[in-house]
This record gives sequence, C-alpha cells and structure tokens, in this order.
Amino acid sequence: MKLSYSKEKPTLGGTRIKTRKRNIAAPLDPAAFADAVVQIYLENVGDLELVARNIESSDLNFTRYGDTFFEVVFTGGRTQPGTIKPDEGERHPYSIIECEAKREAIFPSVSYIQKILRRRPFLIKNLENVMRKLLQSLELFEENERKKLAIFTALAFSQKLSGLPPETVFQPLLKDNLVAKGLVLSFITDFFKEYLVDNSLEDLISILKRGKMEDNLLEFFPSAKRSAEGFSEHFTKAGLVPLVEYNEKKLFEVKLKEMKSALTTQIAEESEISEVIENVKQRVKDAKLPDIEVVRILWDVIMDAVQWSGKNQQQNANAALRQVKTWAQLLNSFCTSGKLELELMYKVQMQCYEDAKLMKLFPEIVRSLYDQDVLAEDTILHWFRKGTNPKGRQTFVKALEPFVNWLEEAEEEE
Repeated sequence: MKLSYSKEKPTLGGTRIKTRKRNIAAPLDPAAFADAVVQIYLENVGDLELVARNIESSDLNFTRYGDTFFEVVFTGGRTQPGTIKPDEGERHPYSIIECEAKREAIFPSVSYIQKILRRRPFLIKNLENVMRKLLQSLELFEENERKKLAIFTALAFSQKLSGLPPETVFQPLLKDNLVAKGLVLSFITDFFKEYLVDNSLEDLISILKRGKMEDNLLEFFPSAKRSAEGFSEHFTKAGLVPLVEYNEKKLFEVKLKEMKSALTTQIAEESEISEVIENVKQRVKDAKLPDIEVVRILWDVIMDAVQWSGKNQQQNANAALRQVKTWAQLLNSFCTSGKLELELMYKVQMQCYEDAKLMKLFPEIVRSLYDQDVLAEDTILHWFRKGTNPKGRQTFVKALEPFVNWLEEAEEEE
C-alpha cells in the first residue's frame, strides 16, 4: 500500500505569512482609574446623585478596578496595598471617612453605593474585599473613624445593601490583636446600637446567625471580660438591654440542655440515686436554675427513659409505674413545696394529654406519686378543685374522682 503525502505548495517570493494576533493584556493602571473617579467627585462637589450619574455614564473599567473604586468611596483616594495609608495621586474630601459620625451624614453614601451596585452587581465582591481590608485594619483608624465604619455597616445591613453577606463583616473582626485591644467590642457595640434604631432584635439575631456569630458573641470581648457577667454589664451600660436578655435566655437554655443530657445518661446507666441527686443539685447551684425548671426536666427525663412496649396498655402502665417508683426519691428531693408538687402534677397532666398511650394512666401515676410521698394530699385536692390547665382536664378530673373520694373519706375518718 502506497503512503500518500501532500507536496508543499510553492509560495510567491516576498509574501508575508500571517500570524494570529495574541490578546495582549493592557497594563494595570489603578492610579489613573482612581484619579478619574476622584475627578468626578471634585467636579460635582461631592453631590452623590450627580457623582453616581457621571460614574454610570463613564467608560471606566470597573471590572478591573472594582477594589480601587471602593477605596476611593471609603477613604477619598487610593490606599497603599495591604494598608489604609494614602497612596500617591489625587484625593477628594467627600469620602465616608470624612463624613460626620452621624447616620444622616452617612446614609447618602449607602444609597449611592446601592445605585452603583444595581447597575454593576459584580462589584459586590469588590465591596466585600475592601470592607474586609478596612475591618482588619481597625487599629489604624481613629476612634471617630471606626464609629463611622460601624454606622455605615449597620446602615448597609439595614438597607439590605445588594446582598452584602454578614460573614464579610463579622469574620474579619476576629483578629486576636483587634479583640485584645477592645477595638472590636467598641465597633460591634456601635454597630448593634445603630442597627437596632431601624430594626428588631430578631432581625439582628438573623444577621448574626448568617454571619455564624449567634453562638459566639463573647468572641468579640477581650479575654479578661469574656464572661456572661461581662457581657451583661457591657451591653446594659450601652443601653442594649434586649440583647442582654436574649443572651441570658440563650445561656439558660444551654445550661438546661446540658443538665438534661447529663441526667439522661445517668438514668440510662441506672446510676445510684444518691449520685444522681448530688449531680443535679450541683448543676442547679452552678447554673442558678429555677426549681420549677428542674422539676419539669426531671419528669421529662425519667419518662423518656421508659421502655414502652407498643400498644399493650397494661405493659405500658407497668413500665411507667415502675419508673415512677424507681426514681421517686429523685423527684422527692426537688419537689420541696406545694407549688413544685403542683407543677409536677401539671407536667403529668400534659404528658398524659399529649401521649395517647398514657391517657388512661393519669390516675394511676398520681396515685403512685402519692404512695411514694412525692405528691401530698393537699396538692392533689388543690389540682382537683382549682387546677388551671384546661388540657384534658375534664377527662382527668373524672378519672381521678374515685381516688379523691378515697382521700376525702380518709381525711374525715382522721
């Protein structure tokens, strides 16, 4: 088989062979870009409406120089790489840092940036970059300038500035040296105060959640002040009592959860009752838990540990009553008043009302708690005559009537 080949065609002497043009990137010139933006500010005497209009109609290369643009917006001109120090080139006096440290002075800048972002949404990334850089450099600003940044940031979230993500703000603040100097706490306090002028605490918590900071608010505090007491004292003094109350409630819920978890483990492992009682008492003391919450948790954990058999009513009854008898001493240690005993009765009522397999067990459980000296006769009679929880009450009162009659007869005989 013959191999075919093509003979090279002759070319005319003197012709040029065309080569494909390469895309040669234009050299980066952020200085010229910055000067052009500064010039627009100066020509329009800082009137942000006119500045925005001129910027929108310009052919400036925002795709390449987005970071430089926001440096000019925030600081009045270019800043040296990695710093907030002014670089060479023109500057303008209408930047956010040059405003008064008041929301009405800074608000127009937020609206202005919003307009720019609507026209060029890709710039949100550049805004993030520059904000991250500024926030990581808080120590290089004067106190008054840091306040302006905090007000701007609060207004940016309040106005839902074109998708600015909260983590852009919160995460860069957590630099150890900034936190240790108290700069972060000061910034975040100003931020909270300004944001809550127009928004609810729920809105603030939502932002903190998205910024992955909801559970870590103490990280904003220098280590010496990093305690629940330090948190409450600082934000109470700052006039942010709702935030203090929210945090205390959250800490309280965490402590309750921790106690419930430890108690669940001990009951599942069938630890000595004396050991369980001691553990609960210690946790109540350390966490300052209210007695009423302790009684509720004890009942929930004890009943959660019951091995239910399914639909067999008698087996379920036996299992529940066995559990009550086993842990009666634990309940007894914390039901130390008529009020707490009544709370336990309400817990039993609610559980029997909500759980179909326990509906018919109410009188038997109450009788068992009476037999084990957890519930006093007066408590049972008070619930029977004046109980205030309506859930299933008529059914349970009727079911408990024979036992109550027996109690009353015994009382008369005495």
